[in-house]
Amino acid sequence: MSNLERHPDETRAGGLGAVSSRPTRQVLTPREVPLGGPRSMLVRRTLPHRELRTVGAWCFLDDYGPADPHEWRAAAPAPMVVPPHPHTGLQTVTWLLSGEVLHQDSIGSEAVVRPGALNLMTAGRGIAHAETSTAASPVLRGVQLWVALPDAHRDTAPGFEHHPELPVFSDGGVTATVLLGSVGDARSPATTYTPIVGADVSVRPGQGGRLPLEPAWEHAVLALTHGVTLNEGALPLGSLAYLGCGRDGLTVSAAGDAPARALLLGGAPFEEQLLMWWNFVGRDQQEITAARDEWMAVVADGSAAGRSPDAAGSGRFGPVLAYDGAPLPAPTLPGVRLRPR
Repeated sequence: MSNLERHPDETRAGGLGAVSSRPTRQVLTPREVPLGGPRSMLVRRTLPHRELRTVGAWCFLDDYGPADPHEWRAAAPAPMVVPPHPHTGLQTVTWLLSGEVLHQDSIGSEAVVRPGALNLMTAGRGIAHAETSTAASPVLRGVQLWVALPDAHRDTAPGFEHHPELPVFSDGGVTATVLLGSVGDARSPATTYTPIVGADVSVRPGQGGRLPLEPAWEHAVLALTHGVTLNEGALPLGSLAYLGCGRDGLTVSAAGDAPARALLLGGAPFEEQLLMWWNFVGRDQQEITAARDEWMAVVADGSAAGRSPDAAGSGRFGPVLAYDGAPLPAPTLPGVRLRPR
């Protein structure tokens, strides 16, 4: 899932502005964002946050499903149908807890992602993709994350990876499935461009364990269920605990008689300034405007299917040939210069 807000805010991120060089515990509450209109799916967004823009190179985090975010119950949500839309300057990380999503993109990739498998798309200089939940998704639950690409790699050629199996780190009652980077001796095969880690952490009821961390990196933990307890205490469901730098490990446990689940994010503090608007990650307004104009040339072509990759604009994005439907127009740029919120 991507950012479908019709009036997206501009966000300045990176540049070490909010990094704590010492261990800390700052609990951030998500904001609910409707995607695609008043009857659309609600997501809970914790990155970017007004108090925290990035964690390492992680710059965007949506937690979505089940259907009712207030009751957090298993119910049938509206289908996810996200038409072709563009990205620049980032990697998208799709991780599901339940359900299935079909990925189709402008470089010809097509894959169904299911729980336990990782979809990683590198936008680089530009890519377009569509995401659609399948009939096997009566309950869709997952997270969508973005990783900002550093200057040295943000204009790289677009790419896509599907990893059906990932390595697992275990300690006591804790297992951590490693999406990106490594936890202990468990290293993900996924391509990364900055020092980074991402892991899905599961804890058996009433038990716990210790995850090794890189002290020079900053880290954060998202509570995916009730009962997540960190070193300093319980973490409310849906909230993100920013932990700062300086930790060589983290104890995670499950309170009560139910298992607990959390998402660990971390990485070397991202020193480069970012400008994020809609589905683009760039460095300045000129770059964002150029990307939007090139995407709108694809939209003006009138169809996302049946065209050659260079049918419209510069060919930076191109159409998603496998998707039967029109691409998603970009929102209108604000009438003032893009600036921090």
